[in-house]
Amino acid sequence: MACLLETPIRMSVLSEVTASSRHYVDRLFDPDPQKVLQGVIDMKNAVIGNNKQKANLIVLGAVPRLLYLLQQEASSTELKTECAVVLGSLAMGTENNVKSLLDCHIIPALLQGLLSPDLKFIEACLRCLRTILTSAVTPEELLYTGPDHQTILFNHGAVQNIAHLLTSLSYKVRMQALKCFSVLAFENPQVSMTLVNVLVDGELLPQIFVKMLQRDKPIEMQLTAAKCLTYMCRAGAIRTDDGCIVLKTLPCLVRMCSKERLLEERVEGAETLAYLIEPDVELQRIASVTDHLIAMLADYFKYPSSVSAITDIKRLDHDLKHAHELRQAAFKLYASLGANDEDIRKKIIETENMMDRIVTGLSESSVKVRLAAVRCLHSLSRSVQQLRTSFQDHAVWKPLMKVLQNAPDEILVVASSMLCNLLLEFSPSKEPILESGAVELLCGLTQSENPALRVNGIWALMNMAFQAEQKIKADILRSLSTEQLFRLLSDSDLNVLMKTLGLLRNLLSTRPHIDKIMSTHGKQIMQAVTLILEGEHNIEVKEQTLCILANIADGTTAKELIMTNDDILQKIKYYMGHSHVKLQLAAMFCISNLIWNEEEGSQERQDKLRDMGIVDILHKLSQSPDSNLCDKAKMALQQYLA
Repeated sequence: MACLLETPIRMSVLSEVTASSRHYVDRLFDPDPQKVLQGVIDMKNAVIGNNKQKANLIVLGAVPRLLYLLQQEASSTELKTECAVVLGSLAMGTENNVKSLLDCHIIPALLQGLLSPDLKFIEACLRCLRTILTSAVTPEELLYTGPDHQTILFNHGAVQNIAHLLTSLSYKVRMQALKCFSVLAFENPQVSMTLVNVLVDGELLPQIFVKMLQRDKPIEMQLTAAKCLTYMCRAGAIRTDDGCIVLKTLPCLVRMCSKERLLEERVEGAETLAYLIEPDVELQRIASVTDHLIAMLADYFKYPSSVSAITDIKRLDHDLKHAHELRQAAFKLYASLGANDEDIRKKIIETENMMDRIVTGLSESSVKVRLAAVRCLHSLSRSVQQLRTSFQDHAVWKPLMKVLQNAPDEILVVASSMLCNLLLEFSPSKEPILESGAVELLCGLTQSENPALRVNGIWALMNMAFQAEQKIKADILRSLSTEQLFRLLSDSDLNVLMKTLGLLRNLLSTRPHIDKIMSTHGKQIMQAVTLILEGEHNIEVKEQTLCILANIADGTTAKELIMTNDDILQKIKYYMGHSHVKLQLAAMFCISNLIWNEEEGSQERQDKLRDMGIVDILHKLSQSPDSNLCDKAKMALQQYLA
């Protein structure tokens, strides 16, 4: 155990320490357990409200000894409890005191104490823990959050031990138990699946939570019970079409968004509802028509009603904080509501000044509000109609491009996802975005350490290259560089690889473009294609790669790069006989483009491929049970007969 040995103390420090302080510490080492206990009790009385005495005892090495006594099996429960009380008192001193306690690894010792059957000892440990964990100097990573900590609590019987507290006569106890369940269930399928089947006095836990949603219950209880049911639903333990979600939880959360509720309740209600409906289109539709929710959320942007009239600085800060929280919550809920349904998106955008509010949100001082605004816009940008109308009318691309400059990663990921939508070929924003320097920005994203940013960067470039002019394709290749393109083709992230292949396929379209690109980058591209076809990749990756080869085979001069590469030709032949139809079809496209009669040199190419046994394979494929493959093979054979 760390920090149990006393360190030598300099005489200059000793001279400042009173004899009584030394006396308290010396008594902790007495061989008589009763004298040790009395010494700890006396120390407790001496340090109450006396920061100088606390500092003296810490300097003299009291903390390691107290922790040692607290953890010894031989120590009586009373002694352990008094040690925890003294440590808690020391923690209530200065921040330096807390640092000293942390240096001696006090937190694991106190957590171990929570396994004791003695309630007074547990309470003393909890009080001390609370003081330390709420201190500004305690690192956040020491706090018990995340799935690992949920699992620790779950494995130590937290669910069973807390469940019976829901029937306590004390409202405070019931609420703390409820809050504990909401924390345990959050994004944790294991805990949530267990909670569904827990019985308390013959009643299942979800039924108890539903009773707590009733309007006659305190708002705090309704909200927390709704959170428990929401988290269990999102974790897959309760179906989204279950009555307790559709008829109870969702309406309760919509009620929390109304004007009658306190600001904090409106924020919590909207954010929890956004989380509940985020993945489910039916819940989104139900929520959108419940109590005029879409219009109700517009009121979230009307607070405070008049900032200029507020002269009290503290009041101003308070109101601005709430204004940020309200706008953030509204944007989050609008984003969830509009995630899938075109009619809902239309209703949101038609809400008073909504597009102006979202665009303004992109330049908010609060990072959280900016992120929520970008998420909302991203959700709405999935609409083809809105991309062509509202997004163009409000020139959304301008503030979005500003957001993409030096933004934190969490904003960059969502903003770049939205940019992918704005760069689709039917979007009128595509051209001005290109003119504003998007190519360089997106090529920069492909070099990010964050896989999500690499995917979005290459995805946006892929959309940009679709049916683009030669100049745009040349700009992309120049800014990206051949080296970076091939780094992306060997990326360990499958999404990055697939989108890079998609980019390459879009670049290699239209014959003059294919010939131009292959004349300058042909050697490297053929090398990359070979490596992928030889590598351990899934069907989709190899299919996309064969489609790139088919595009190259469609070029006028580029096809010679395939015909002069026997290794590639053998690979095409191999995939024509593959067991997977998708790969056979993709290989067939390559052959069809190479042997097409109307093109110069077709006879020589046909002869070479016949010598390789391709015609024999075509005859076999013409008998395939797959009608698509059969038709393609017959069409290819006709080129030989023409």
